[in-house]
Amino acid sequence: PLTGPANLPDEVGTAILTTATSTTAGYGMLAEFRESGLLDDRATLVAVTINTFFGFVQHIFTFYVPVLIPILGVQVGVLYVGARAGIALAITLTGILAGALLLTERNVDPTAMESVDAPDDESRSRREKVVSALERTWKLLRKVVPRLAIIYALVVVLIESYDIAEALDFAAPLSGLLDLPPEAIPVIAIYAVDTTAGAVAIAPQLGDPFTATQAVVAMLVGGVVSFAFSTFKRSIPFQYGIWGAEFGTKVIIVNTVLKIAFISLTVGVLLVV
Repeated sequence: PLTGPANLPDEVGTAILTTATSTTAGYGMLAEFRESGLLDDRATLVAVTINTFFGFVQHIFTFYVPVLIPILGVQVGVLYVGARAGIALAITLTGILAGALLLTERNVDPTAMESVDAPDDESRSRREKVVSALERTWKLLRKVVPRLAIIYALVVVLIESYDIAEALDFAAPLSGLLDLPPEAIPVIAIYAVDTTAGAVAIAPQLGDPFTATQAVVAMLVGGVVSFAFSTFKRSIPFQYGIWGAEFGTKVIIVNTVLKIAFISLTVGVLLVV
């Protein structure tokens, strides 16, 4: 149901569903499909976009439910998580639409899977299939993990050397523009650097001066502002590690543009409602 309308092969659906349990594994499968020639760059970008909601699903059970909702309370927590889920789902649907409009048979080469799965796959024993899969995974990890380690190390050094929070002072005028209380300024700044710390900062202020809607808007705005920080801290190391610098940059740009667009739209809807 996901890959068919987007003109993507069934193998991509497996990778997308895998993302719900492991982001690295799901992206690693897509990277393998791209390297094998099954997907070209355009098809891979569409697949990555469709991946968004399933990557979010993983965080529901590992972060939002056990950590964020208890901090914010049920009303604000569920409203915020629901808003983020809606944003992720909208991005995924955008990816499906993009695939339907932009992808053709030229963007996908099913015969390329022969380089990933041996022709006599059905005749092999289960043990042989497992060993083959582990060998392919090991080859991918040998290439990706050292690159991830180097990039993460560089990012940590730069973060420790510079005060990133000072670069986010431009968020201050947003509180007045969005009719938020003045207390929203530090909340947005803190949330931009660390999600959990931002939630802890706003939790005692729920009800006075923040309404539930204002709290969610402040956190969403903090999410937008945080892209400058989170892209540098997390996205670049991860995406460059998976795809390399050139294609990783394309993935980051597409992800960032779509997230900012749909977060902004959601903020607009909340302010009107």
